[in-house]
Amino acid sequence: MRYLNSDYELAFRAVDTTSTEMKSAIRKWYDLYFQAVSNEDTDSCQKIPYTIVRKLTKTAFSEYTASSKDEFVSGILDALNKKKEYAMQMALIGGECGLKPILTDKGFRFSVVSRPNVLVFARDGDGNITDMGTAEHCVNGRYYYTLLERRTVGAGGYLTIENKLYRSSSESALGQSVALTELPQYADLPDQYTFTKPMDSVGIAWLKTPIANCVDGSQDGVSVYASAIGLIENINRNEAQINGEFERGKSRIIVSGDMLEFDETGKRKKLSADVFTAVDEAPEDIGITIFSPAFREQSYIARKTEYLRNVENVIGLKRGLLSEVEAAERTATEVTSSEGDYNLTIIEFQKMWEDALREAVRLCGILGQMYHVPGAHDVDDDSVVVDWGNGVLFDEEKTWADYKDMVASGLLKPEIALGWRFNMPTDTEAQRRKIREKYMPDAAGDDE
Repeated sequence: MRYLNSDYELAFRAVDTTSTEMKSAIRKWYDLYFQAVSNEDTDSCQKIPYTIVRKLTKTAFSEYTASSKDEFVSGILDALNKKKEYAMQMALIGGECGLKPILTDKGFRFSVVSRPNVLVFARDGDGNITDMGTAEHCVNGRYYYTLLERRTVGAGGYLTIENKLYRSSSESALGQSVALTELPQYADLPDQYTFTKPMDSVGIAWLKTPIANCVDGSQDGVSVYASAIGLIENINRNEAQINGEFERGKSRIIVSGDMLEFDETGKRKKLSADVFTAVDEAPEDIGITIFSPAFREQSYIARKTEYLRNVENVIGLKRGLLSEVEAAERTATEVTSSEGDYNLTIIEFQKMWEDALREAVRLCGILGQMYHVPGAHDVDDDSVVVDWGNGVLFDEEKTWADYKDMVASGLLKPEIALGWRFNMPTDTEAQRRKIREKYMPDAAGDDE
């Protein structure tokens, strides 16, 4: 994972508003997830961040469908569907990520912009990014290339994009500025361009975790496991300790100091100081003593289980999802409470994805018209139908039965019930008329 640094700020001629604390936290979130950092005092074999992110992503999309009867919109949804799990995971790891629409000969595709590849220069009062820089890396021949793209929303919502290409002989250096035409994939990019229609955004659909920033209190998004970092580090240390206990548990040999030999470099041979403990006494007084400690397996496992339970509580996961506590060990209230918290957590992330999906479709509608894509048009919200299926706290069939009973009792208009059933809006008379025309032919005839 390559992180953007001060060299990129100089190239953009702008200052990243992300605090030092946040930059450090983002690096730690990614290092823990991808296991980039190794330490002899910790063992990250359980991959807690990976497990959290993977389980949340799988659960969120377990019954997900997004569809549209509009051919243009349907093609966009197909492209988004290919990136949904990866984008969700990147957002959960780094707190934020973007879905960047890219127009090709076959229609739109999407690139996922991860947090380490973003410099945030400005946000509005709602925390939305209004000025940002991104980097795209590639290798051609013996050179490393970096495309820097700056997106700025100006007055009236008009988006300006500035492109710069840099070449270096080292992967770690940005290098010198070169013409965009030096690489064929960037040859058609303008140095700077302002869109002719207002985008009202940086032109990237943004996913941001619905979690208050616990690092520096800023508007930057935080990882889903940001609040559990200390617990995860304790689990990794606990794992290293229990492994060491087993490795040393067969026996520990206490010998006199002269029995440990040193090589010409002054280092001990393969004999480990964890196994051979030296004391500076006369050999005849010490001899060799075998010390066989009792295993403390249960103590370590109990401690690890408690850490995992605390991670579940802090993040809002279902009890036992990480700690694997049997349901029989919990009361009915505990089961209901933990499942309820988990369901609410999933709903929050589902909404995060749905908001980004609808924004991506909106952006493609605008871009498609500007670039004369066949069938492109401004996209209404009701053109996209998103269904998440049933949840722990929500039984769709029971709710539908309740709605029908209310309609039969005259307590609810049938258009409202049908709109809920088929994911159609019912706020205006025009929207309700559309429902009557589609699902209530007799009622539609009365309107004429």
